[in-house]
Amino acid sequence: MSRATADRRPSFSYGRAVLHHCDCLEWLRGEPASSIHAVVTDPPYGLSEYSPEQQRKLRSRRGGVWRIPPAFDGAERSPLPRFTVLTAEDLAALDRFFFEWGRALMPALVPGANVVVASHPLVSFIVAGALARAGLERRGEIVRLVMTMRGGDRPKAAHEEFAGVSVMPRSMWEPWLLFRKRLQGRAQDNLRRWKTGGLRRPSDDKPFGDVIRSAPTHKSERELAPHPSLKPQRFLRALVRGVLPLGEGVVLDPFAGSGSTLAAAEAVGYASIGVERDPRYFALARSAIPRLAALGSERSERERSERRAGTVRPGRGRSERGRREGGRAGRGRAPAVQS
Repeated sequence: MSRATADRRPSFSYGRAVLHHCDCLEWLRGEPASSIHAVVTDPPYGLSEYSPEQQRKLRSRRGGVWRIPPAFDGAERSPLPRFTVLTAEDLAALDRFFFEWGRALMPALVPGANVVVASHPLVSFIVAGALARAGLERRGEIVRLVMTMRGGDRPKAAHEEFAGVSVMPRSMWEPWLLFRKRLQGRAQDNLRRWKTGGLRRPSDDKPFGDVIRSAPTHKSERELAPHPSLKPQRFLRALVRGVLPLGEGVVLDPFAGSGSTLAAAEAVGYASIGVERDPRYFALARSAIPRLAALGSERSERERSERRAGTVRPGRGRSERGRREGGRAGRGRAPAVQS
């Protein structure tokens, strides 16, 4: 077996998820043509924040490019990359990297494959332009509607003088760029041959929408996977489920980080591949993927066991809102109907 072949063997697998410990550009150049059906990834779109030097500063909580927010209400908040400090050279490097990445990705994609890339309003235009030049077809954006602690601050060292000023708007959304490899023929032809060319509907009567409401990642998930850019499983599962229109194929995350995309794919029943070059994040993903994938299923299994044993308490398994509405209905008011 050659060294190149040996390096491409899975470094870790769990269920239908496979994780490789290597550089994504090298991995993509060796990937067979037309083998990937969708991409969902949250890349290091500032690039410099994931350099070895900046990662050392992050892990020692000394900042650098990373902003280490103060504790809020007794809770320690997650670090955030400071995109306002990126220089013109950094932005040019960002453009070159995503153009090169897009060109390396194209051959591995089947026609009609969706490519969903998390970004930030300050740099998304650069990433989008580079991917379009690489040959991918722009299909819009998916908005993660979430209140963050990014932006909204008063001028530094002059917050009392300019108490009524926000230097930047408080971020209440996150862009996820949506691209696609061009179809072969009509959408129905592509769906029949490649199983791609659209987005999976949440239900027969509801189309896939470009806005997904999301909460910030819960502390319980961050304890399972302490990665600075961790996204919540509820959001990722909705997104990952949608990228395979017929529920068939392989989802790739070439910047796997904690493995949260692979965990989401595992939870919805999809095969997935992840690539991560940072040894610490690779080790984190090995332990986090099984635990993140199991979120939600443990409670459901416990409730099913209690039902079989006849020990479920009245109202168990319903939301607090559902119990309130049920009580209102019992007092002569009609229960709310969820659309």
